[in-house]
Amino acid sequence: MLEGDLAILNKTRPEHDKAAVTEVIGDVQGKIAIMSDDMIVTGGTLIAGAEALLGAGALEVYACATHGLFSGDAFEQLAASEITQVTVTDTVPVDPIKRPDKIDVLPVTTLLAETIMNVFSDDSVSAIFAGENQLF
Repeated sequence: MLEGDLAILNKTRPEHDKAAVTEVIGDVQGKIAIMSDDMIVTGGTLIAGAEALLGAGALEVYACATHGLFSGDAFEQLAASEITQVTVTDTVPVDPIKRPDKIDVLPVTTLLAETIMNVFSDDSVSAIFAGENQLF
């Protein structure tokens, strides 16, 4: 894969809150993989995806999600997994005492405050991202 290329994971759900990755589409051999999802509940999808990517030759797997719910034994499962690091936002409170070191939590309060302020004052919201979000 060239820089910026994507690999796709085909997955199935054999039962509720369980995921099985059936195929890695794309060449991840010798690459660092980054997985992204909207939320993490049990961590099963991330762990299955990481195992498939590592099995396909990825060197490391990093993961990120907007919302980290971490129900049941998700912390323990992710801590024991081969995922290098998991990053989530603080849109859902994450227990700092139970949270494993490999789970990083990023605050969104400043971003949301700046966005609301820019909308309220009729300023550019994309200016918050230093122009990186602009199409033209």
